[in-house]
Amino acid sequence: METIKIKYFSDKIEKLRYIDGKSDWIDLRASENVTLKKGEFKLIPLGVAMELPKGYEAHIVPRSSTYKNFGIIQVNHCGVIDGSYCGDNDMWSMPVIALRDTEIHVNDRICQFRIFKNQPAIEFDEVSHLEGEDRGGFGTTGKQ
Repeated sequence: METIKIKYFSDKIEKLRYIDGKSDWIDLRASENVTLKKGEFKLIPLGVAMELPKGYEAHIVPRSSTYKNFGIIQVNHCGVIDGSYCGDNDMWSMPVIALRDTEIHVNDRICQFRIFKNQPAIEFDEVSHLEGEDRGGFGTTGKQ
């Protein structure tokens, strides 16, 4: 089992917990009230900073109900927090844009994260021909 050191910036949000057997994604919560008008951008503070295990990064994505409940989308679609973002003041946030007027309250579950091992070191070997089956160059069907 890996251990993550965590600092909370607010005592108004629930403590993070891993729910074994349900999902290995962990919910994150807004740590302040946010009001957004349609078209507005905001970094929503999540109230935590973490020191990830060595060799790991965190991916933050919206929950499946985030758009339905709040009318916001995450502007970078997947936030990647690398292991170097681990200082005492490196509070995590979620960059969003509102597609309708909305209010988000302290402790609302707006996104989720999980950790992944960093990609191993790789090198590229330039070739003039690849051995794999040619699928036509577009998606899984090869058709546009």
